[in-house]
Amino acid sequence: MRRFITAAALALLPFGAMAQDLTEEQIKQLALEAILENPQVIMEAVAILEQRRNAAQAAAQADVLQEQRALLENDPNAPVIGNPDAEAVIVEFFDYNCPYCKRAAADVKALLAQDGDIKVVYREWPILGEGSVFASRAALAARAQGKYEELHWALMELRGRATEASVLAAAREVGIDTDQLVVDMEAPDVAAHIETTQALAQGLGFTGTPAYVIGNALVPGAVPLADLQGYVADARQAE
Repeated sequence: MRRFITAAALALLPFGAMAQDLTEEQIKQLALEAILENPQVIMEAVAILEQRRNAAQAAAQADVLQEQRALLENDPNAPVIGNPDAEAVIVEFFDYNCPYCKRAAADVKALLAQDGDIKVVYREWPILGEGSVFASRAALAARAQGKYEELHWALMELRGRATEASVLAAAREVGIDTDQLVVDMEAPDVAAHIETTQALAQGLGFTGTPAYVIGNALVPGAVPLADLQGYVADARQAE
């Protein structure tokens, strides 16, 4: 922390070429004197450093988005609902045990009901425990029986936490052969999807669920239906 404060103070000191002729102790002394004379310099310097850090992070995220656009929007190993040929694409990172994801699911469903020209790409990101992992693997495995969407909505509407028992019960309710499902959960493409999701989330700077990629916008956290509509409209205008 002390080093950070010193660096923050130095960020506002006009040393110029003189700095290279000063010892480290002399620089620290000048920084201390500047702080004592004007304590607000610390807040100003911290704000500048924070702005620089945020700008650097945003630039890095934009680079990842550009580099991974095709994978994000057209990964053949990612489930898709809505119109698979739509130009407007929402990529959602989510966890079945995330209460905010469950609330957001209703808005996504409403958006799809209102707008038939949206493609939703799901990135299963089980970060909230073993139940989440089991649920994600089961949902991905349900693709082999053509039941991903049905199980996805069933798990989103599940009361309480997703566990092995509750997930299998939900799967049976939507007509899935659970014995085959358990076998299909071990398929390589299931693990590959989750691993890819983790790498994408890390590169994009997401730290929790839900999180969205909509056009050029990175949207962390749940947002209401009106905001989703706005992001989609912006993405369409940018095409």
